Amino acid sequence: MTIGYELHEQPDLDSPVLIMGLDGWIDAGYAAANAATTLLAELRSFPVATFDSDELLDHRSRRPVMHLIDGVNTGLSWPGIELRAAVDEAGNDLLLLVGAEPDHTWRSFSAAVVQLAIEFGTRMVVGLGAYPAAVPHTRAALLSCTASTPELSTAWPFLRGTLEVPAGVQAAIERQCADAGLPAIGLWAQVPHYASGMAYPSASLSLIETAAMVGGLVLPTGKLTDEAAATRLRLDELISGNPEHAALVEALEEQVDEQATAGPLPSGDELAAEVENFLREQGRESP
Repeated sequence: MTIGYELHEQPDLDSPVLIMGLDGWIDAGYAAANAATTLLAELRSFPVATFDSDELLDHRSRRPVMHLIDGVNTGLSWPGIELRAAVDEAGNDLLLLVGAEPDHTWRSFSAAVVQLAIEFGTRMVVGLGAYPAAVPHTRAALLSCTASTPELSTAWPFLRGTLEVPAGVQAAIERQCADAGLPAIGLWAQVPHYASGMAYPSASLSLIETAAMVGGLVLPTGKLTDEAAATRLRLDELISGNPEHAALVEALEEQVDEQATAGPLPSGDELAAEVENFLREQGRESP
């Protein structure tokens, strides 16, 4: 099956890096979504290919937005998937795969993305994602990786796991890259369990900075540094008001700093249930 897409233009790109930031599966703290939004806002980009959303998306789960003015339906904004070209702050070409994660035909979609990447001379594919973990908000976001080859996996000091987990479409694209001999790496920021349901700009910042490092790019971070500082301050204030939760964060700090603790840590589920409930209650009391 061939996936339909519209080619807008075919710019002459010089060995671009393709950054994938599709909305959907596995994005704790909206880290990847906000990283992609920041790049789109800060870089001048233009579409080079638009995929057929009617073919790829279930509009009952990703409904279009209706625009009403005085009761009149003036139009709909449909969710979509685009491949966009841009230039980083040092003049390097890059591609951005943005929009909604497809609901259907992942194999064909992945093959089409990799085919386009190869046609544009892409030298590396970098995926962005984030997942909740038993880590504290008082430390820089740690990153783990997935990669298309063992050499790429061990080229940087990222966390590397051996496990079986449900995959997103970016994992399917990564495997298609491996089959095509195109280097691909997925960057996964760890977001504190208790902050995974809110925007967590520290993780978005880490994703952009690390994508720039592995791709040899100079990428803008917009307002993420200030937003990360503000979020850190807000979480500090909330957690410091409860000695029990402050102790939980301190235990997580020890785990990160020492990679071991003298006593057992709460499980991720326990931490999530207790501290998320605390922050939720605090949020209700906020003006």
